[in-house]
Amino acid sequence: MTVDVHQFPCLDDNYGFLLRDRASGMVACVDTPDADRILAEMKALGWGLDLILNTHWHPDHAGGNARLMEATGARAIGPAEVQGHYPVDEIVADGDQFVLGETAVRVMDSGGHTLGHIVYHLSDDAMLFVGDTLFPMGCGRVFEGTAEQMWASLDRLSRLPEETRVYSAHEYTLGNAQFACSVDPSDAVIERAATVTDMRARGEPTVPTTIGEERATNPFLRASLLAIARDAASEAEAFARVRAAKDEFKG
Repeated sequence: MTVDVHQFPCLDDNYGFLLRDRASGMVACVDTPDADRILAEMKALGWGLDLILNTHWHPDHAGGNARLMEATGARAIGPAEVQGHYPVDEIVADGDQFVLGETAVRVMDSGGHTLGHIVYHLSDDAMLFVGDTLFPMGCGRVFEGTAEQMWASLDRLSRLPEETRVYSAHEYTLGNAQFACSVDPSDAVIERAATVTDMRARGEPTVPTTIGEERATNPFLRASLLAIARDAASEAEAFARVRAAKDEFKG
């Protein structure tokens, strides 16, 4: 492993992430949900900040850019959609690569939640920072894109190696598990829901997850197998049905 990850809760249900390249000591934060909390965590660790990696333009993901850039001199990297909302120094898109010290980072398109959403893949460390695209047992709402676009993004991520650790930006897993049990009451889903319930009762985070766990128990990656969508004409249509059901789910 070439990178240390420091994960911490902030705001109501967000997670912040600080990544430190072991070889160089360079540090990046993934998104900027709460600049003051990020600065406090950095101080406690004795870390600086070199890069800000935005996944999309929403305020709880890029709203702290200006404060952190001013306080630390860090450079902000993100998709073009961040421009016009918050400061960003370098625009990146699908297929772009850069380094954090000696750690290679690859950009992957994951539009759907927002049109220009991206994720950051650290393949050498089997890490994926996904913002609001993929959650444990869930996925982001389709605010700006289409169901087809969101499904294409999820399908692409699901094809990464199953050991890939997935760092999602929110703690939504209890609600996601309740919905998953309602549409996919398989033994694996019910067992994972029980585990999630116990973890949250102990105050433990359910993030990160893995691609393998999500393939096995995430209803959005299994949509075409579920009764609610088994007769859908395509996998994208199956996903759309499950996403619509989740949007209306009351728990």
